[in-house]
Amino acid sequence: MKIAKFGGSSLATSEQIEKVFQIVTSDAERKIIVVSAPGKRFPDDIKVTDLLIACGKHALQGKSYLKEFNLIIERYSEIAIGLGVSSIIMNEISLNIELALSGNKEHPAKFMDAVMACGEDNCARLVASYFQLKDIEAYYINPKEAGLYVSNEPGQAQVLSKSYENLFHLRERKGILIFPGFFGYSEDGEIVTFSRSGSDITGSVVANGVKAKLYENFTDVDAVYSVNPTIVKNPKEIKELTYREMRELSYAGFNVFHDEALIPAFQAGIPVNIKNTNNPLTPGTRIVKERTLSNGPLIGIASDNGFCSIYISKYLMNREIGFGRKVLQILEDFQISYEHQPSGIDDISIIIRQNQFPEEIESQIIKRIHHELNPDHVVVERDLALIMLVGEGMRHNVGTTARASKALAIANINIEMINQGSSEVSMMFGVKTCDEKKAVQVIYEEFFAKVSSN
Repeated sequence: MKIAKFGGSSLATSEQIEKVFQIVTSDAERKIIVVSAPGKRFPDDIKVTDLLIACGKHALQGKSYLKEFNLIIERYSEIAIGLGVSSIIMNEISLNIELALSGNKEHPAKFMDAVMACGEDNCARLVASYFQLKDIEAYYINPKEAGLYVSNEPGQAQVLSKSYENLFHLRERKGILIFPGFFGYSEDGEIVTFSRSGSDITGSVVANGVKAKLYENFTDVDAVYSVNPTIVKNPKEIKELTYREMRELSYAGFNVFHDEALIPAFQAGIPVNIKNTNNPLTPGTRIVKERTLSNGPLIGIASDNGFCSIYISKYLMNREIGFGRKVLQILEDFQISYEHQPSGIDDISIIIRQNQFPEEIESQIIKRIHHELNPDHVVVERDLALIMLVGEGMRHNVGTTARASKALAIANINIEMINQGSSEVSMMFGVKTCDEKKAVQVIYEEFFAKVSSN
């Protein structure tokens, strides 16, 4: 059995859904299909989920959401008409969304989860109707019916362990099952969503539950690339990489795959195949537990910006028990989480998302650090980008740091910080945001272009 998940771009129009139908019916092992909400039809288009969010916010504020609501119904109607399905399904979709928007607003986060889930849920109903129209035995499966139970954390749901046992029973069902992504149900019976782009998580969870032999994730690119194609032209495709490598790359800025989605598949030892809905015969990229290390130290380079650092130095810091804990406690008191924590004998840097650290609270935090820890220096550095070098091969190659540092130095790019991941699968360089693209380009040139030319 294979689990196939289709992203928003694969479901944006009736023509795209026809491609989905052809892909699914071309392989009898594709038994469970996980769908996202309809995505963008063109670059400036608005995703259905974003329209639902706008509707929900207006509803909470007591404002009219008729404009956005009509746009949503038009999107689904356009798809339904293009597919030739019965108007009955559109009546159901309209009613479902109206019911969600008229729901209980005492808990805004829960209300928004119920509204946002309408995108995937109604898309699954629509896709199932089309399969049935084409004389294929297909069924819409609601996550509650399937037993997908999650923690009661709106927008950040975690799968409860009993869900996997419940999902296994889907193997007994006949026909093709169309499963909406992005959400599950709390034990109280309320809809709770995963984090944004969480349909990838659903696909991985379902694959784990039914013990699939493969989890296919269909998107709009032929493969995962070694670097962002908008930064480097015609980058090298990655044919195979490990779960750890993909998770590091996803976390560090790769948008192909949700960074949490690999965990359920990894735990069950299920390989993942990323493929292109628009070019399904290409092999795509496989994500596996282990791979042959034949491509040099790096498999990919990712980058992300919008970071800042708090640099703290104090002589004999290493002898002061609890110093790091006290710093993190101060950040916790302000509800701030950290991303990285490179440190030395007498200094430590805390890397955080800049949007969590507005300048109005910066002075309060610095004041507490001085008062409670008595440091020699505290310096805040803003507008940083993190460049992540990822590859299992780094554990077996000497000089990776030196090569990357030299490439940046030749390009006259100052390194603000370096941090080697404890797993030795990743290495992080901090540079100024204005140098982000150039830094990625010169590192790619050093590790990939030179290899290709040789």
